[in-house]
Amino acid sequence: MAENFRMLAKTLYGFEPILAKELRNLGAGNVEEGVRNVSFDGDIGFLYKANLCLRTALKIMKPIERFKVFNEKELYDSVYAIDWQDYFDHDKTFAIDTTMNSEVFNNSMYVSQKAKDALVDKFRAVKRQRPNVNTHDPDIRVNIHLYKNTCTISLDSSGNSLHQRGYRIATNIAPINEVLAAGLLLLSGWDGQLDFLDPMCGSGTFLIEAGMIACNIPANINRESYAFMQWNDYDAELHEKIETASLNKTREFHHKIIGYDKAPSATRKAQENVDNANLSEYITIERKDFFRTEKPLDARLHMVFNPPYGERLQIDVEDFYGKIGDTLKQHYPGTNAWLITSNLEALKYVGLRPSRKIKAFNGKLESRLVKYEMYEGSKKAKHNTDTR
Repeated sequence: MAENFRMLAKTLYGFEPILAKELRNLGAGNVEEGVRNVSFDGDIGFLYKANLCLRTALKIMKPIERFKVFNEKELYDSVYAIDWQDYFDHDKTFAIDTTMNSEVFNNSMYVSQKAKDALVDKFRAVKRQRPNVNTHDPDIRVNIHLYKNTCTISLDSSGNSLHQRGYRIATNIAPINEVLAAGLLLLSGWDGQLDFLDPMCGSGTFLIEAGMIACNIPANINRESYAFMQWNDYDAELHEKIETASLNKTREFHHKIIGYDKAPSATRKAQENVDNANLSEYITIERKDFFRTEKPLDARLHMVFNPPYGERLQIDVEDFYGKIGDTLKQHYPGTNAWLITSNLEALKYVGLRPSRKIKAFNGKLESRLVKYEMYEGSKKAKHNTDTR
């Protein structure tokens, strides 16, 4: 039996409960929610599986040492004491990044530099050769987390952030982060049991993430590399077995996923990304202006979209959000419509009463994921009175 160890999955604000649920469903042990992170137990195979399958994780960290530190000599000595040569070889490049809330140090770059010196000196002492630093694209990423006097040293098993799924080759002006898109879809209750529409699909991220959730396709199946592949204990055969087992759990999807955008460049980019994700049999993209459309199917519809906020794309906010409300009310009965916006003023112009509001962050912008329930027939008239 492979040995279990503690790991930490980083995520976005507000996604901790969804990530914890994902981890439990994957089979993680001792799952505990933190702030923008969830810690859990698993073996090396589970570390591979977490990187491959988790939709709402940004990074999977493997803590290797924790110690108290009260000055820079203690920091240097404690980092030097780690047997770095057990984890990676001197011919690998590395980078160290530090996050901290500490009274001992006030400069994270200085901490990273001090730790780098200790690591390099250890390699020189043991191997008589040293690994080189590459801050741009290192083979090995080391993370230092300093909180008060406690220092945690971790290996970053992911490398590039896990939102970089590998399918998105074309983007528009304001593309939504893939982890954010997946988390919003899960928060909206999307499970692949209805038809789906993104009426302002941009480069297609919501469509692709919705398709992958619906078919239970591992989130990072299109990704080519992870930092753990550069570790000394990397087991390529085990990694391949886990990929195969995860792909064997995919399922058929019997509904439709549709994307609209009125910009020809957006629909072209979205189609390229859908093709790249191998989901073109499930996703249809059409060049349409949402405000001139009607519900495309009779069955209940699940809608999630990211309208422009007026930040990067210039719009008349009052007119634009007013049209969103009018279009939903007049042409989309039997629809659960979810939208995310950081323009909280704009929501007043929609003219519909939201049934749910969930706080989220799009980058650094505080946002709301808002649900409008559009009923059929008399309920529609009763519940969706115009409040403007």
